[in-house]
Amino acid sequence: MTDDASKRAQVVGLGLVGSSIAGALRARGWHVTGTDLDTARAGRARELGALDEVGFDEGAKIGFVATPASSVVGVAGELLARTEGAVTDVAGVKGAIVAAIGDPRFVGGHPMAGSEQEGPEGADPDLFVGATWVLTPSKQTDPAAFAAVQSVVTSLGADVVALGADRHDELVAVVSHVPHLTAATLMSLAGEAELDHTALMRLAAGGFRDMTRIAAGSPAIWPDICRDNASAIIPVLDRLIGRLGEVRRIVAETDRPALEELLEGARGARRNLPTRGMRPETVTELRVVIPDRPGVLAEVTTLAGELGVNIEDIEIAHSTEGPRGVLVLVVASEAAEPVTAGLRGRGYRVSHGTGAGAPL
Repeated sequence: MTDDASKRAQVVGLGLVGSSIAGALRARGWHVTGTDLDTARAGRARELGALDEVGFDEGAKIGFVATPASSVVGVAGELLARTEGAVTDVAGVKGAIVAAIGDPRFVGGHPMAGSEQEGPEGADPDLFVGATWVLTPSKQTDPAAFAAVQSVVTSLGADVVALGADRHDELVAVVSHVPHLTAATLMSLAGEAELDHTALMRLAAGGFRDMTRIAAGSPAIWPDICRDNASAIIPVLDRLIGRLGEVRRIVAETDRPALEELLEGARGARRNLPTRGMRPETVTELRVVIPDRPGVLAEVTTLAGELGVNIEDIEIAHSTEGPRGVLVLVVASEAAEPVTAGLRGRGYRVSHGTGAGAPL
């Protein structure tokens, strides 16, 4: 437990992700208070050391909402009303939530991390180390709130990428939502096979297990995700169905050249996937002069996100040039030029501040 009043956190929802966040914060010196609709689960999280206290801390400087997506708006509203700090969430769909919460202190979030484990027993304080954690600032987002959430999330070992909420939903439909539905469907197909079920499961080698591992996760969050992100999920499912139809044709017609092209292309794309994030050896500080108008923070940070650049650190400084400010972004040195060029292309004044190229 810490006596530092600035390091008090509230976590609502103590499943796998919420308990992992709580444990990670506590391991880094935060005083963590948590609640869950299931009081036994909250008590278990306390017993396992993820929490200092069960209850509500109105002095919390940051709040995490780790409930199903359908509950986020209401829970976040309560946190914003009862505390003065920044509030974020972890739901896998962002557009509807960010649109419904207009408070400047709310920063939509989504850690791209998880496991087939459940509840406090499955929690891991190192779950977010090297993982991508998406933040979705809007035109209303207070830069100080964004900086606070970014700082805490980065301290948990995650790499922060900022994206617009709708863009986030489009992308996760491809890399998360449809893969999960596909894995569940494939697992269901195997489970319903007319062949000897026991023999089939014994033949399930590494490839099958790897493909269907995510189907073992808790189903509780998926109805909300599929409802709220249906507009992005359905077109991806349609494209997948179309591609599978083409694969059927290739197999039925023994089209060897087309099959080899498909498999080689897939192998190349798979090999080009980035590995789990590693901290850059050197970083560069970008100082961006920003006008005093809504939406600038979201525009600047989401530009970096669209370029695939992690935000290692962020700070808001005052400017001596009237009603302006300076947004200080710390990025990997090799990413500094693309981000600088993109910002200058949008009319921002950017300079490389002192400490550029210094070790992280």
